[in-house]
Amino acid sequence: MNTERKFEVFSAGCPVCEDAVALVKRIACPSCEVNVLDLDKPNVASRAKSFGVRSVPTVVIDGRLGDCCTGRGSG
Repeated sequence: MNTERKFEVFSAGCPVCEDAVALVKRIACPSCEVNVLDLDKPNVASRAKSFGVRSVPTVVIDGRLGDCCTGRGSG
């Protein structure tokens, strides 16, 4: 059973981020939406801040930080 989900990957374009993007695209279902968001853009940085993103890559699934990305970073 494939459930449609929306994935947002916050990225700085680094090799680790590129690997994370590739992984998310590989494991997402065919009908899932995957968006890669460039943190160099002010509106993306603002959106990342609203989720509490403190390090990259960070994956948000259906509007919630992925378990892989909670509790990371400083502060």
